[in-house]
Amino acid sequence: MTPPEPEHAHDQAPQSGHSATSEALNAAGRSRRTFLFKLSLVLNGAVGVVLAVPIVGYLLGPAAKKAAAANSWVPLGPLADFPEGQTRLVNFRNPVTTKWDGATGDIPCWVRRIAGNKFQVFAINCAHLGCPVRWFSQSQLFLCPCHGGAYYADGSRASGPPERGLFEYDHKIIANTLMIQVGKLPNLSRQTACAGQSPLVHIEGAATVASIQEPKPECASCQG
Repeated sequence: MTPPEPEHAHDQAPQSGHSATSEALNAAGRSRRTFLFKLSLVLNGAVGVVLAVPIVGYLLGPAAKKAAAANSWVPLGPLADFPEGQTRLVNFRNPVTTKWDGATGDIPCWVRRIAGNKFQVFAINCAHLGCPVRWFSQSQLFLCPCHGGAYYADGSRASGPPERGLFEYDHKIIANTLMIQVGKLPNLSRQTACAGQSPLVHIEGAATVASIQEPKPECASCQG
């Protein structure tokens, strides 16, 4: 006679199958959570890159543009726009500006055409404290409204607080168009760095007029 099987023997197989199913479900859940976690990392990284690109461009763009514009030459206009013996105010666009700078990106300068292809291009700022000077054709003088500085037509100092003449831009003529170099601003620091080879030209008389078209070469510290 066969002995009766224990009651718990009937429940052992179902419990074993239930345990295996639970483990499989847990493994699938862990795998799913791992996949979703990795996917969220990838999506967050992509969003971060998308947001970082314009921010980095905004922060580094002006510096990169300034470096690119260090040796920029911009046109002031055809030679026909500048009658001989006259001095005219001309605006040029600062190459470092952006579209939203509007009119603030326009920089004025004084252009004097002596004769033929002989020009002088003066920075509008007084050499004293930087106030914009005005040209008065009747008196043939540049006058500063702030502290009474006065300059002759050739930019040399006439009277007042300034200790020197007006600063000048390097210029050249290309295809019958007057060009000036705007990446390197004419100022005292640049003049000092050039140690006697300053491109800022001072006309003392008719004998030195030719020097306008043949400025001394710049020193290495003023290049690039």
